This record gives sequence, structure tokens and C-alpha cells, in this order.
Amino acid sequence: MSAATRPAPPRDAGPGAPTAAEQLALRVLSALLREDVLGLRTRSTPQDRADGRWLLLAPAGLALPVVAEGFQSEYAARLPLLELDGTPLTGLEAVLAALTGLAEAADRPGWAAFTEECRQTLATMELHERTRAEVHSTLTDLYGADPARWSGPAAALGHDALAAHLDHPVYPTARGRSGLTEPELRAYAPEFHPAFELRWLAVPAGALTVHGDRPLPSWWPTPSWLGLDLAGGDDAWTTLPVHPLTVGEPLAGALRAAGLDGRAVLADRPYLTVVPTLSMRTVAVADDPGHHLKLPLATATLGRLNRRTIKPGTLVDGAAGQRLIEAVLAREPRFADRILHADEQSWAHAGHELLAVLLRRYPADAGLDRAVTVPLAALLAPAPGGRLVIDHLADRFHGGDPVALYDTLLDLLLDWQATLFGYGIALESHQQNTSVVFDEDGGLRLLYKDDDGPRIHTGRLAATLGEHGPGRAEFDDARIFGDGDRPLTDLFATITGHLCAGSLAFGLAAHGRAELGDLLDLLRRRLAEATERIGPAGAPLRAALLDAERLPVKAMVTAGTLLTKQRSGAADINKHYTDGPNYLRPDAVAAAPAGGAGATR
Repeated sequence: MSAATRPAPPRDAGPGAPTAAEQLALRVLSALLREDVLGLRTRSTPQDRADGRWLLLAPAGLALPVVAEGFQSEYAARLPLLELDGTPLTGLEAVLAALTGLAEAADRPGWAAFTEECRQTLATMELHERTRAEVHSTLTDLYGADPARWSGPAAALGHDALAAHLDHPVYPTARGRSGLTEPELRAYAPEFHPAFELRWLAVPAGALTVHGDRPLPSWWPTPSWLGLDLAGGDDAWTTLPVHPLTVGEPLAGALRAAGLDGRAVLADRPYLTVVPTLSMRTVAVADDPGHHLKLPLATATLGRLNRRTIKPGTLVDGAAGQRLIEAVLAREPRFADRILHADEQSWAHAGHELLAVLLRRYPADAGLDRAVTVPLAALLAPAPGGRLVIDHLADRFHGGDPVALYDTLLDLLLDWQATLFGYGIALESHQQNTSVVFDEDGGLRLLYKDDDGPRIHTGRLAATLGEHGPGRAEFDDARIFGDGDRPLTDLFATITGHLCAGSLAFGLAAHGRAELGDLLDLLRRRLAEATERIGPAGAPLRAALLDAERLPVKAMVTAGTLLTKQRSGAADINKHYTDGPNYLRPDAVAAAPAGGAGATR
């Protein structure tokens, strides 16, 4: 058996493997180093000791043991400890307390919030370790032992559950969800694959802004169906689904803020069984899983400022983003039937980020009932039995070779994203919003959703699409449009480059499926081909990704938790960047990889 196909043992298995607390400490320290928090990266000097390399931040009395990394940072933490004035600090709380003491006073509330995030994440990681076997048994009972045969929209939710057990490639505490208890996680989080019923709010019909001309599904309830006898009858009211975690003070506060307190009525009767998707706030209808409902939650993930509510403007932008993608597809017949997009035109809101819903419909005529649909975030997840999901998929669809599967994926992924760049478009289509569709005949397609945060080059879009696609007036967020390539190349690098393609290369190497150098050569070659295919329009992309000394890297801890927007200067916390080494350059020195593809929730 070759190195490219030999199964690797689970990373958290075996004697001497780091505990959950040690894993989290390594991830946190690596993220703080990558983002140059307190000058750990740019103000430190290397020192080689008997046990390996350390970085010394002499003015602060700090020393961090490191190892060469190469994916988004020159170094990663080598040991789960930090040295302060010669004294080793080995617990994450002690490490964070020391760093908090060195932070400026204005930033210490952010450090306190991050410390709490770490506590919540560690509790969740330990819960995952205790329950993983139980979850795998449940998924096997529901869908079978081989995830490469989990066909159809319902079984796709099983892949979401597997992906939810992985860490994010960038954000170290992604598995934590602020303020949720263990019973709430078990009842509503995707990694436990629960089913639950929604609550419903009856709202005076005129109080809702509604978009979309397709009729609602037959299961959408009327007030009387929910047991409500309201003045004016059903025609005078509209029903709005509410996630159970939003019921209570979050919902009451939203109704007061929207002027609906005493006017809207919450039905006592729960109705409609749903299953959470990887994003948690989006749920699939259990008996009609081709329909998803995106519902606001009063919690945060990927940082305290990254709230899981739904701002009304993002519904406008998501619908316009879908129309933009469809306008490009209409002019690019070679992608016909290879690129799919969910319908996101049906939405409603009452002018408040906790009073909103998106009804997402997956293509009914695209053969998804017979296909295996897997989010990119799930490919490196351990499946029931211990092998990786990508190994099972490779066995069925690519002759047992996961690198061949990766190559086929890269070919379509980079071709499509480079084509969009040629039109002046970059998508925030990370590994949660991008799914791979494996057809029975071995064909591979990509399925997209949630394109509400693109970056668009105004002039190039006008020159390529003209009046054939939505213009600036059809989007809500003014930050989407600009006159330069930099916002697009930054987004392409950090999303398509790092999260969708690069993390898989480093992850496959870490799991022993191939040599890292070979995987990066493959990625570099496919990206070069994609940029060449779009002609002169590809020059900025090639310069920014293949030829640049350094690549943009998301600074998510800094912008999402540690600093306020005023302190970080982040106009968008998901598009706030530092920089790291360019592993795509032919002369890049590839070191031992750390981490792999994970989940964005």
C-alpha cells in the first residue's frame, strides 16, 4: 500500500497523544503567533535550545517553543506552554492570564472574553471525545457504515455532523458557542445530529418585509394550523419560524425593539421537525430535506463579535449574489450542470436581526437524491470506523486514491473561482458553503450557497456582464463593490486558497496520504492553469497568489474577539488580514504541517 493511500491513525488516538486541553493550547498559541498578537511574531527573535527552537519576546519576558509550519505562518507552537520571565506556564488559563496582563487596558475585556471562549471550547472538545462513538453509531444506524454511500439530502446532514467535530483551519476556538450549555448543545448542535421542533411566531402581515415569488411549501403553517385564533383570520397574519434557542428574552427583546411587543403572537405549539446543518442556525426540514431554513440565533461563533443573527441586509445580498452567479453561469456553458447553487430568493424579516428567515431550496432537478453531497469541511473528518471521509469517497469514486480525488476537485474548484475572478467577482465560499457532489457515474460537481459576502470589481463586472447581471443597486452592503483587485485577491487567497484548497493539501500530508511537496506542486499547477485560462484578467490573481512573497491571512482572533472594531480597524471582522508565507511559491520551504481542513460554523 502506497503512502498516498495508507490510512493514518486518528490524531487524537494512541499513547502520548495530546489531551484536548493540550490540543487547544497549541491551537491558541499558534493563532496568537500567526496574528502577531502583542508582537509575538514580528518583535521576537529566534533562539535554538537543546529541545528545539524558541521565539523570545525580550521586552515582555516571553518565550514560546515553536516548530516550522508553513501554512499561513512560518511557525506554530511546538509545546502547549509559554515561558514568562524564565518560568514555564503550562495551563492555557495561566498562559492567557499572563498575556492579558501584558495587553493594553482597553483590550483586556476582549482577552477576558477570549479566555471564556477557550473554557467553553475545551468543554465542548471534551464532550465530543465522550460522545463521538455514540454519534458515529447513530449515523451508521441511520445511513449505513460507508459514508461514500450516504446519498440524498437527508444523508448529507450526516456529513455535516462529521464535519462539526473538526477544528477550523484558522480560528482556534471554533467548536465553542458562546453561552450554550451541554444540554443545549446536545439538543441543537449539528455534531450530535439531533432532531427538534421549531417554534412559530404569528406576525401582522404588514409588519414583514417579504421577498420571493415562489409559493411557500405545503408544510408552512397558518396561524390556525398552529392553534391560534387571531383577529382577522389567517389572511391577516404571516407566520415566522423561530429557533427554540431564540425563544425567551432574546425574542422578547427583539419584539420590543421592532415595535411588535403585544402585536406578534408566539404559538404555544411547537411544529415542524428539523435537523441542524453544519452552520447550526440553518436547519433542514426532516421530511423535506431539500428545504433549509436559516434562522437567527442569539449566540456567537468564531469570535464574540461574530453573532449568529441575520442582518436584513445580508438576505438582500445573498439573493443578489445568487442572481449574479446565475448570470455568469448563463454565459459560461462549460460549467453547465457542474456548478449548482441553492435558491435563496425567498426570505422575510421584521426589521430586526432576530426576526428573520431565509427559505433555502436546493435544486430539485439536479439528481441530488441519488448523489453523495459532502461539504468540503467534512473531507478530512474521521468517519465511523476511523478512516477519513475522503478515503471512503476515494474508494468508491477514484480507485482508492484520495490524491486523485483532490486533483479532480482542484481542477473544477479553481477553474470556476478563477472564471468568476475574470468577471470581477470573488466569493466568500469557504468550506462550509461549498459542497462536493459525487454522482453515481463518478462525476464531480460543486454546490454553493450563502453568497452574501462577495467582493466585486465594479469596472470589470460592468465590462464583462454589463446589464446581464445584478448591479450595485441590488446589493445592500456598500463594501461589496470597489474599483481595485486587492479585495478580490485577498478574498480568493484566504477563502478559496487557504480554506478550500491549501488546508486540504496540508491535511492530506499530515494524514500521510502524500508528500506535502507533491500536493503543493499539484495545487500550484492547477492554480496556474486556472489563471492562464482567463487570459490577461488572470494576471492580478497570479501576481497576488503564485508570485507574491507573502499571502494574506485572516486575523480572526484579533478582529473577532480580542479587539473592538475601533481598536482593530476592521471594517469587516471576517475580512481583516495579517500575512503569512506563500506556500504556493516554487521555492517555498514546506515544513511539517500542522492542522487540516475543518469546519466554519
